Order: sequence, then C-alpha cells, then structure tokens
Amino acid sequence: MRVFLSCLFFAVITPFSAFAQVELSFYGGGQSTRSSHVSGNDPTGIGLFSFQADWDDQAFEVPSYFGLRVTWWRNERFGWGIEMNHANIQASDSTLTANGLNDLALSDGLNLVTMNTYRRWRRPGRSIRPYIGAGLGLAVPNIQFDSGGGMTTGNQLTGPAIQWLAGASIPVSDKWSVFGEYRGSLAANSADLLGGGDLNARILTNAVNVGVSLDF
Repeated sequence: MRVFLSCLFFAVITPFSAFAQVELSFYGGGQSTRSSHVSGNDPTGIGLFSFQADWDDQAFEVPSYFGLRVTWWRNERFGWGIEMNHANIQASDSTLTANGLNDLALSDGLNLVTMNTYRRWRRPGRSIRPYIGAGLGLAVPNIQFDSGGGMTTGNQLTGPAIQWLAGASIPVSDKWSVFGEYRGSLAANSADLLGGGDLNARILTNAVNVGVSLDF
C-alpha cells in the first residue's frame, strides 16, 4: 500500500511538461462478473459462512458501470496513468435465499483505483491505434451485508486489485478520439462486518468498453 500511495503522489506532482502527451479518457460499457467463493464470519447473524455466490451486474440505477483514466504518454509507444473504475454488483436472489441473507452487494461500486502501464502501436497509413495495458491498485467498494442481525454498509479499503486491457483507438479530430476495448479485473476483498466479523471474496470481472479521449 505504501508503494502504491508513493507512486500516486509522484503521478500527481510530476509536471505535465515532462510528458509528450496527456490523455483524459472516459468510458462505459457492459460488464459480467464471474461467480466467486464468499466466506467469513457474521457474529450478529448467521455466524460462520462459506458459499459460492452468483452476481447480478448493473442491477442499480444508471449509470452503474463507468471508468475514468488519465494517461501520460512518454513517447509514441509507452505510457502510464491512473484509472478509476466503478461497477455495481449484487448477489443473485437465489444466492441470498440459499444462504439466509437479506442483502449482499457492492451497491455503490466495486471502485477499483489502479496505476497502469500501456503499450500502443501506430501502423503507417492507418489511423487506428491498437494498445494493451495492465495495472495494479486497490479496491474501495461500498459493502452492503445484511443477514437479519444488523446491516453493514459503507465504503472500505478491502485489498489489492489488478486489471488488464486490450483495445484500439481512432482519432476523430486533432484533440478527440474514440476507442473500444476489452477490460478484465480481479479484486481480493477482505471487508469488516458489524460486530467484529469479516467477509472475504475475490471478484473477477470482464467488460467490453467504448469511450472517448481528449488529448491536451
């Protein structure tokens, strides 16, 4: 965590003039979340628990999935940046019923913040620019857990997260471009529950995004 915060601080204070290009990107899309093992202890409700959870994506008010990132391109090929991704998920009704729960959700976002590195290509005579990237950071989800013995709710720093992506961008003007990409993420969440309990879950997501970027 200290390494991540140090890198984030460095990114904020580095002068823009040291980079060849600064790019601000915003995207939305469609996401799917793989079923995952959930375990922990709920001392005010069901006690020890361990089960496989199926997740419903985008079950809340729109927009439920979006992301924002800033990229500093050092040259025509390599860059790095900071990204925030927001995705709402909740346990399916069958998962809740089978395990005696009223609610289990990341209702205000899985909320991943990562530092990423990128590689892009420019082919002679073609405007399309393929790219790949990967990042490491933290998950800060909004936890909702209710088993009838009291409800845990609120944002928590729950653990490390990684992401990977591949896509392509097409310029539409000197400053603006559009892009499409595949993005995957894995977050290892360890949250605190009411009464001194805990909840552990590794959340794996896959998404197809479309977005716009502004160069300045």
